[in-house]
Amino acid sequence: MAATDEDAATPSIEHPLLEPNFLERRLYQLKLAGTAANHHTLVCLPTGLGKTTVSLLVTARRLEEVGGKSLMLAPTKPLVQQHADFYREALQIPDDEIVVFTGDVSPDDRAAMWESATVVMATPQVIENDLVGSRISLSDVTHITFDECHRATGDYAYNYIAERYHADAREPLVTGMSASPGGDEEAILEVCENLGLQEVEVMTEEDADVDEFTHDTDVEWERIDLPDEVIEIRDALNEVIKERLEKLKELGVASSTQPDQSQKDLNRMRAELQQLINNDQSEGFEGMSIHAEVMKLRQAVTLVETQSVEALRRYFERQRNQARSSGASKASQRMVSDPRVREAMRKAESFDEIHPKYSKARMLLAETLGLEGGERVIVFTESRDTAEALTDFLSESFDAKRFVGQGDREGSDGMTQKQQQEVLDDFRAGEFEVLVSTSVAEEGLDVPEVDLVLFYEPVPTAIRSIQRKGRTGRQSEGRVVVLMAEDTRDEAYFWISRRREKEMESELRDLKGMADDLEDELDDSQRSLADFDGAGESGAKVNDDRGNTDAVGDSSSGSGGVADQPGMQEFAAETGADERQEDVETHEPHAEGETVEIVADQREMDANIARDLSRREVCEVRLETLEVGDYVLSDRVVVERKSVADFVDSLVGGDRSVFEQVGAMARHYSRPIVVVEGEGLYEQRDVHPNAVRGALSSLAVDFGASVLRTESEDDTTELLAVVAGREQATADREVSVHGEKGSKTLSEQQEYVVASIAEIGPVTARSLLEEFGTVEGVMIATEDELQEADGVGNVTAERIREVVGSDYTG
Repeated sequence: MAATDEDAATPSIEHPLLEPNFLERRLYQLKLAGTAANHHTLVCLPTGLGKTTVSLLVTARRLEEVGGKSLMLAPTKPLVQQHADFYREALQIPDDEIVVFTGDVSPDDRAAMWESATVVMATPQVIENDLVGSRISLSDVTHITFDECHRATGDYAYNYIAERYHADAREPLVTGMSASPGGDEEAILEVCENLGLQEVEVMTEEDADVDEFTHDTDVEWERIDLPDEVIEIRDALNEVIKERLEKLKELGVASSTQPDQSQKDLNRMRAELQQLINNDQSEGFEGMSIHAEVMKLRQAVTLVETQSVEALRRYFERQRNQARSSGASKASQRMVSDPRVREAMRKAESFDEIHPKYSKARMLLAETLGLEGGERVIVFTESRDTAEALTDFLSESFDAKRFVGQGDREGSDGMTQKQQQEVLDDFRAGEFEVLVSTSVAEEGLDVPEVDLVLFYEPVPTAIRSIQRKGRTGRQSEGRVVVLMAEDTRDEAYFWISRRREKEMESELRDLKGMADDLEDELDDSQRSLADFDGAGESGAKVNDDRGNTDAVGDSSSGSGGVADQPGMQEFAAETGADERQEDVETHEPHAEGETVEIVADQREMDANIARDLSRREVCEVRLETLEVGDYVLSDRVVVERKSVADFVDSLVGGDRSVFEQVGAMARHYSRPIVVVEGEGLYEQRDVHPNAVRGALSSLAVDFGASVLRTESEDDTTELLAVVAGREQATADREVSVHGEKGSKTLSEQQEYVVASIAEIGPVTARSLLEEFGTVEGVMIATEDELQEADGVGNVTAERIREVVGSDYTG
């Protein structure tokens, strides 16, 4: 994509912020950038044809003409780093103004870097946390890019960031990029609605402007016959699955006992079992355990059918270790103790032949790298176990390296970001010839064009299949081969994948021709995003230096007309000529003097409460790792939030009981609050309702905690906002994560000191002080004397004397 000195005749794109002669001029990229510069645009372009360049062109124009800063989001750390390297090469901006935000950079450092950065490359989770924690503001971000934007579904961080961006940015412009945005029109529309995109620009390999930069990619499938020993292992496991499904059928949740049931049917069974549990029927718990065992057994069958016996061996070993561990599930214990499963394990351990998929993979690599003179091959597999074992096997004949994700798990170490980058750099440089990768290399990662992409197994989703095939056929004819084990799930997945790819290609072609028809629907979704917490109905309003008001990103349907323009300068002038303006109401979040501050524990990001609070103009959320509680609302109020299930669990076990947690809260804050969220408090597990009532009474009477009930996360959010407002706006108190230690009376300080001994709590501390008169008197009292105080028994007295009288060891 970059223009080189060796090909000086190739026209390049010229722009004040671009390195001269760096970007090759491609008409289709200029057309796409033309639309994306004027509209919130979804850019669909086959992998390897320069989606990132399109975003770069828009960023360059926005930085030159509007100023501010640019934010580019990508789902993985390696992809973020890759984008940063490309932008540093392409843009005439100091390298230190193009910064990378990942979880490896501390929050304080990110906040400081944000202020001085011009271009920020980041993973979405980091930006989400920084937005919720009020560390950064998107107000001056003039262009945001969501790479691999097909992920913008459900609760993915892209959705929250887009909502905040449309609400907070003074001059917003959104670009979404994907080679494969969804499997059908509904999925693509969902992505557009979640990101606030108004235009859909699609280029396929059939377009004349794109065709000259692509080459044919042949897709072949190789059928693999499994040996009899492997079939025997599979059949033995399937027999166990059938028996377990028979039990689920007796419970009325399974309609069939066939082991190859669809995931949809299995999900339905689980939902029905959960309903039984919710109705307090013991059959639900029994069935859920059996269902968990079925899922484990199906995973074992998938491994032996589609991966290798070696992968199955590793899986069995992990299941054995889990079954032996403390707190092991009944499903794990039951599975590994079943005689048929144990026999399957024995056969897997004694199987010493080369798996036929291994043999075929080695043969195909030999053809490509040897007979055909190829240089590079990528092998994709779903399983990290297979990636590791296959790398070892192929290394006997070729120079091969693995490429896996960062997460560690038992028996399978991940790779650090640095290790990943080193492997990719070596692969690009031709230091080795075979890259064996899990799905981490599928999305957008700029690995070089290769001679062969080998699918160790078919991919059952169109998105991932397209991402993988995009790794070949860029500069010359490439080859894609899919290995399929006969009469296994491989075949089903293959045909599902083919059907979905055709459906997606058809949907993209349809979308390309129906952009005008979609405009009204997408405009509605855009208004919904811009209406975030009180904004105007048609978009975010911005005021320029002359006092004019522009509705940014809501322009007419022209694409900018750059077909006849030779470079970026003309492109910028042309695409800036056709923008509509509307007068809309300004949204000014966090108006000075109107906000209350709420400090939330980092671990509460698993819930939506902190995000929902941060959406409010009147709330400013700060994320910290709190020593006590989940939310701090003032210098005297701290809140511990528990779902009804968590609350009951904390009464019967766990690492730290609710009484210890609230005791710690009471030592730091004078008004601790326990929020119990959800319904069915007296219907959890096998705990008697009176035990729950006793616990609630103890929290209120013995620890001085207020116990409040809420129905849901939304209800809890409202409660926190009201309490924080009452404390800060009405009572004029400030937030302190260290409580109100400095404002305690002498009596309170004495109670605090005594209560901290062996964590006996404030009630017992007051009793002891009343008995002995001074802190010193409590400290020198004997065990017998201590027991004379109300509420102090033998065990408590022993704990106090142990803490006070034991030698300090440091």
